[in-house]
Parts: sequence; C-alpha cells; structure tokens
Amino acid sequence: MSCPAAARASARTRATISAPRRRPALVSSPRAGPAALAAGLALLLAGAPGQAQVTDLVSTSQFRVCADPANLPMSDDSGAGYENRLAELFADRLGLPVSYTWFPMATGFVRNTLRANRCDVIIGYAQGHELVQNTNHYMTSVYTLVVPADGPLAEVETLGDPRLQGRRIGVVAGSPPATHMARNGLIGKAKAYNLNVDRRVESPALDMLDDVDRGETDAALLWGPLAGPLVKQAHPGLKVVPLLKETDPPRLFFRITMGVRPGEKNFEHELNSLIRRNRSEINAILAGAGVPLVNDMGTAMLEAAP
Repeated sequence: MSCPAAARASARTRATISAPRRRPALVSSPRAGPAALAAGLALLLAGAPGQAQVTDLVSTSQFRVCADPANLPMSDDSGAGYENRLAELFADRLGLPVSYTWFPMATGFVRNTLRANRCDVIIGYAQGHELVQNTNHYMTSVYTLVVPADGPLAEVETLGDPRLQGRRIGVVAGSPPATHMARNGLIGKAKAYNLNVDRRVESPALDMLDDVDRGETDAALLWGPLAGPLVKQAHPGLKVVPLLKETDPPRLFFRITMGVRPGEKNFEHELNSLIRRNRSEINAILAGAGVPLVNDMGTAMLEAAP
C-alpha cells in the first residue's frame, strides 16, 4: 500500500507487488530550484576533506521535503495533502520557504531522495525504521475496518467477531492485519491488494474503498491515516472503525515520526522541539483531515480539540 504507515511500518513484511508501468522519476519542485542544490553542493565542497559533519548537508535557506507527488491524502505536488500542510506549518515556524523533491514512495524512495541529499526531511515515517533517523513521533494512529455504514457489519469492532466469517474482506498483502485475518480464519475469501506501488499508476487504497462501495467486497482493512481522510472526502456511505481492541501480535497501531538522515542530530533536535511546541496545531491539521488519532499505546481514541 502506498501509504506512509502501512508501506513504512510494514516494510519488514513480504508482499506481492506489481512492477510499475513506467520508471519513477526524481523531480525537484520549481520552488526548490537550482539554488537549493547549489547551496548543498557548496556545503559539501566546503567541508570536503577531514571530518565534515553531516548536519552541514541540511539547507539553512529552505525547508527541503522529500515527498510523493501522487500520494493523497498525505501528499501531492499541488500541496493538497495533510503532510503538505504539516510541512508548511514547520517551515513557517522555521521562517523558511518549503521546497520539495518528488519521488514515488515505493522501492528506492529514501535512497533517491533523503540519502541522495536532495532533501532533508520525510514528513511521515514509521518509528524505528532503519533507513532513516526518526524524530520523536508526532502522531499515533491505527489500522481500521471500513464497512458500509448501514450494513450488517457496522457494529463490528474486532476481527474475531463472528459476523465477519464468510465475508470477503480487502487487505493489503503483507500488512499487519493480514496476520490477524489468518488467525481468525478470514484469509480464504480475502481480496489482496499490492503494498509497494507507484501511486501515479496504481492506488490500492482507492481501489479498496471503491470495491466496498460497489459491493465487490464486504469490508476493507486499511491504515487509518489513509482510510479516515479518503472516506471523509469521497465515501459518505462508509464507516471507519479503528481496531483498538486487537491485543494479539502484530500490533495494529504505529507511531509516526519525521525522518532525517542518520547522524543529523542537530536537525532532529530542532524538529523535536517544533513537534513538542506545536502539538495542538499538528493535531488540528490531522484531525481536520480525518486521521483517527489514538493514544501512544493504541488503546483509546484521542479526544478532538474543542
């Protein structure tokens, strides 16, 4: 699934994925311009022999974001995603303009963006992933069950509910809920969707919700930061149920951080300070988009701000 937590938090699991139909392109936003790249090159050359600090690679003139250009509701190249709004918030607090380096969030994303020093921060990344250095988490969310709001599954809250037996449920191959489905005898009739995709040519999350709307499937298991906003925007007949009552492993809640290059402790500390001092604004952006926010242990929903 091309979602920031399912794809990132589930990167340790195997999935069957289809090859992209066209080669991903690395594109720098016009707002980044040659100036950002020139500034980065100048910093690299200035610190070249000796023990240059990797923090020298972080731009001091722009808030350089690595992002997917077609990954709504999180990000897109028109700035319509909630991760775009978070980037604008952080850039404003830093007194810097935002610039983007665009690349599909699939295989090679970190290598071709952050690790290539073309940008400095990934706005949404699962805590504990080895490819990046994580900031403190700025949200915790959970997988959800999406069902017709007026259907027979509307009151289901766990995957062990007998009402799910014999139902066709959509699930992203290799994602944590697939293990729970297998444990509960639900995998036989499941419809699988790809995990790592180029969202410019394939969108499993949208396909999953469309299938539930059409009756092709009875329900869908989808990462909450995808399901909540997409249902709020375009699927009024569906209901999003956060799976807070699943206690067996693997866990279904994840803490989401920002990702920076390993070793960039100064930048990480700066972002941590911004996360701490702007918690209410961050939560307002996420809740306004429809993201289901839960406490740090994934046991209860956070109350919406008044």
